Amino acid sequence: MDRRLYVLTTRERRATVASIVAKLEKGWRVEIKPPARTLPQNDRLWATLTDVSEQHRHNGIALSPADWRLVFLDAYWRAKGEELRLVPNLDGTGFVPLSGRSTSDLTVPEMAELLALIEAFGAERGVVFNDGQEPGGVNSPSRVAA
Repeated sequence: MDRRLYVLTTRERRATVASIVAKLEKGWRVEIKPPARTLPQNDRLWATLTDVSEQHRHNGIALSPADWRLVFLDAYWRAKGEELRLVPNLDGTGFVPLSGRSTSDLTVPEMAELLALIEAFGAERGVVFNDGQEPGGVNSPSRVAA
């Protein structure tokens, strides 16, 4: 058996997973994780990151949506009390962040908090979010988390 992911959506699925785990030999690993962020949350994330990227410069520097994602993830984890660690890269010409967390690892509530952080940042700087939703609308972080 190779790597597999089962989402526990039904009683039958739970029974199937329990049966598989019961048959595993010594040394296999089982990981239990809460539900990850939703696809609508992911869509909202990239829409908001794109809007920020197109409408705001970070200390005068234009950043891509992917760059902004890293900036906001850093702000999010710092707000949660986790410090970002940097180490010199192998050739000594720069630094490598050791955060190790990606948005795909975020839970539904964590992603809702990250989206709220991005929206608050944008609102403070006059960013207009062009996804057709007003804050608190169908795809807002509080609604998407439901």
